[in-house]
Amino acid sequence: MNTGSLKNVVWREGKHYVAQSLNVDVSSFGGDRDEALANLKEALELYFEDTPSGDFSSVEEPEIVSM
Repeated sequence: MNTGSLKNVVWREGKHYVAQSLNVDVSSFGGDRDEALANLKEALELYFEDTPSGDFSSVEEPEIVSM
């Protein structure tokens, strides 16, 4: 599975950065942006070990919207 084809978001939450996949319900965190994304990549690889390849929602042009 090429985790680079997934859409992900990352944001700061207190002292940590949170990284979340928009395609599947997987997220992770780290002390900085790069660590959060690296941890998310590892979590996604583990997730897809047990999930058939291509079994995720397609996300096109995500947009941040305040409500």
